[in-house]
Amino acid sequence: MGFKLGSSVGFKAHKGNVSTKLSFNNSDASIPGNPVIRTKMDIYGLASNDGNIYINEKIIPGSAIEKETLLEEMKHMTDMKTGKLGYDDDYIYFRGESFERLDGMINYNGKMIPEGDPILPWESDAKIFENEDI
Repeated sequence: MGFKLGSSVGFKAHKGNVSTKLSFNNSDASIPGNPVIRTKMDIYGLASNDGNIYINEKIIPGSAIEKETLLEEMKHMTDMKTGKLGYDDDYIYFRGESFERLDGMINYNGKMIPEGDPILPWESDAKIFENEDI
């Protein structure tokens, strides 16, 4: 018994030259496997437990701020998927330690530090966009 493979067009190449390529939508933020949702928020971005990445709707598509925000949130998403990082309403969990959260602040080494501050070990690569309009 035979079966039909379908008529989807994939890569086509002739003598080493690729004539068709797979591509992602370049007109907007796109990350395979993680939907990027633009929304009204007070921060630049958020990697959510639901698998979505939320970015501030005021960030200009294609801007440096958008690219840095997406890179940072993908780092968090990867850390959450591997179990290195997690969070709920009351705590941040990082490498087996728990850090209390309260009103946008995190209790880190006995000091209340704003969420997203690069001093926090899970934010070590975060960039602060001071005086940047979004």
